Amino acid sequence: MNLITSFLEYLLLEKKYSIHTVTAYKKDLISLQDFCKETYQQEKISEIHYSQIRSWIVYLVEAKVSNRSINRKISSLKSFYKYLQKIKIIQNNPLSSHKALKTPKKIQVPFSIKEVNEVLSNITLNDSFESSRNKLIVELFYSTGMRRAELIQLKISSLNFSEKQLKVIGKRNKERLLPLLPSVIKSLHSYMKHRDLICSAEDYLLLTSKGNKIYETLVYRVINNYFSEVSSKLKKSPHILRHSFASHLLNEGADLNSVKELLGHSSLASTQVYTHNSLEQIKKVYKQAHPRSTKK
Repeated sequence: MNLITSFLEYLLLEKKYSIHTVTAYKKDLISLQDFCKETYQQEKISEIHYSQIRSWIVYLVEAKVSNRSINRKISSLKSFYKYLQKIKIIQNNPLSSHKALKTPKKIQVPFSIKEVNEVLSNITLNDSFESSRNKLIVELFYSTGMRRAELIQLKISSLNFSEKQLKVIGKRNKERLLPLLPSVIKSLHSYMKHRDLICSAEDYLLLTSKGNKIYETLVYRVINNYFSEVSSKLKKSPHILRHSFASHLLNEGADLNSVKELLGHSSLASTQVYTHNSLEQIKKVYKQAHPRSTKK
């Protein structure tokens, strides 16, 4: 077994990374390995030097790969070389002193409460499977803040109507329980009536009209199409709806730690990304309410 395969199995079996993440790691490692074979005739990835990795980074920059993407690739490499240290293949990590490339701060603008409500009002149920499913998708995102991958993997067994909660399997197979609002429970019952009429062996909660598990592009299309009707924001995606969930909770005074748990973040640093808009709201209220805020 070669080192890359061994590392990928370690990520899957021991670290419990998702297939999607492991595939991304594999692409990054193969990319570096191929570059060093062609440029330096370096066959062994374990013997690659930092100077060679720097050349690869320059190659990526010249190929117009964004600094953000390059930093993500370097993160994959760092994990790989840490693994090689762990299993005693190398003594020193060639990336131990590497500094990440500078990236512009990415501020994502959430949907407003009005926009979310308009979308939910605009979805005409007209007693159809797809409209009831689509409304449920929007409501689940906005009421729980779950990730797109988490939504796709929901199963009927994830639901607990008696406790009014939902079990979600997050990153690294971490489970968390999320509360179900009365409006979501109502939408769930409406959707399940239609779902029961579809011939499907799938245990997944959300299906296509043909009875198959929903997929990423379908979920993106649902959110993008509905929000394009009410919002002029550039980005209209499931993640922006997750972002809206967090921002609106924080704006209403929710505790940062509680929002962290709802989002399934492992650290507060990840959740603090969503506090930007909350801070802007605080500034707005401050300017409107403080006695000395008005220029005279």
